[in-house]
Amino acid sequence: MKRRTLLGAALAGTVVTPVLGAGTARAADPGPSVTQTGNTTLDSQAIFFVSYDGLVNNNSFQKNGLLTYKGYQYAVWYTADRNAVVGRRVLGGTTWSTVKVGHTLRYNDSHNVISMGVSKVDGRLHLNMDSHSDGFTYVKSVAGLMDNPAGLSWTTSRFGAPQSTLDGLALTSQFTYPQFVSMPDGRLQLSYRVGISGNGRNAIAEYNGTSWTNLGEWTSSTGTYTSEHGSSTARNMYLHGIDYDKNGRLHSFFTWREQNGAVMCSSGGITNHDTGYVYSDDRGRTWRNNAGTVVGTTGGSDRVSVTDAGLVVDPLNPDHSLMNQESQFTDSAGLPHAIISYVPGRFGQCTTNYVANRTANGRAFHVRKNASGTWQKTEIPVVLGSSQRTKLVLDKYDNAYAIFPFGRIAGASKASGHTDWKLLFDGSGLNAFGEVVVDETRVVQENVLSVMYQEKSSGTTPSALHVVDFRLPA
Repeated sequence: MKRRTLLGAALAGTVVTPVLGAGTARAADPGPSVTQTGNTTLDSQAIFFVSYDGLVNNNSFQKNGLLTYKGYQYAVWYTADRNAVVGRRVLGGTTWSTVKVGHTLRYNDSHNVISMGVSKVDGRLHLNMDSHSDGFTYVKSVAGLMDNPAGLSWTTSRFGAPQSTLDGLALTSQFTYPQFVSMPDGRLQLSYRVGISGNGRNAIAEYNGTSWTNLGEWTSSTGTYTSEHGSSTARNMYLHGIDYDKNGRLHSFFTWREQNGAVMCSSGGITNHDTGYVYSDDRGRTWRNNAGTVVGTTGGSDRVSVTDAGLVVDPLNPDHSLMNQESQFTDSAGLPHAIISYVPGRFGQCTTNYVANRTANGRAFHVRKNASGTWQKTEIPVVLGSSQRTKLVLDKYDNAYAIFPFGRIAGASKASGHTDWKLLFDGSGLNAFGEVVVDETRVVQENVLSVMYQEKSSGTTPSALHVVDFRLPA
């Protein structure tokens, strides 16, 4: 790959050991720990089928498949008879109340997840589901349902009829990856992809409590990317997440996926390359690279492109089966952190079977910006043993936690500069299939880690869906 950035070059081919400095935690702060406090069953017979190596109820890119708001926790899934349901419980409770929302899963594709969002401006719960490069289904609750959960009954009548638009706003006939983002001012945004894998653009719609507006696309699928093997002229940006920090900055890590397999050393690999980063200080209207230069305008002609300078914070060519849509989180200072995973060069410079190579030799890495503005990267010494994704959260002391496939949890302390990663929970007894869904909102609100996972099964035999809770350091 000929293209490099100064930031990328600083990390190329290395794992950086952080230098402790101004961001070092006080000696009194506890390090990472997890204490299991409960395990509840959402559904003893949830739908089960393996598609794209994953499950429709437990794809970790499913933003807010599990969500906490005003003393209640909410979960979404598909039942064995394909009904989309929403469950809720009082925090700490063991009983979930469920309602059907009037939609059934159309076909067996694990991309067709259900995502939740809350518009604080009017207290509604929003659901977007069942989409993979085609139409979507949208359902929203009555106003105030999320503000008065104890006083309003949990019934299907609290939800409106399923729609194929956002209250009449049609977005695209090729819609995928809905991610609701609660805005600092109480409004709600919906991030989504227009187009298909290898040729798509990211876009944003916005809800103000009365109506939806389509802000438009903010990434480009065009431009030429050249590796040592060949070139590609079409691609899509895969987001590791899209999240506001406590100061109102919108962060997004990403990878690129090329359409043309000529950029790879082997047709059995995957065309993902590079870890990039952008942010927005105006609610997603304009996007800036790490140096603060505007590199794209939402809805405008200049969009974030593979040819833009200053985007890459960790360069990697397409020969290492880099995972897309992994995970990100921001710490208490608003600094961005991400988990990425791929097959390191010490296991060879050409992956020939994406699933097999990642399962045998894949490793996860913690990439983050420190207080001085330097990007740092640490390999997490836990074998993936899976082709799938790892989630990331930070506790109130900024200790980091990686939640691996099968429900394993590793942690690293802020005091070490996030270099002392160790396994904290080995997943014993869960019998989890693979990827898990994490309640990011509960970590922030209560310093409790809730993980939704589904038990292993075979074929299309339904299996139990659970939420396991862990107390983080007090």
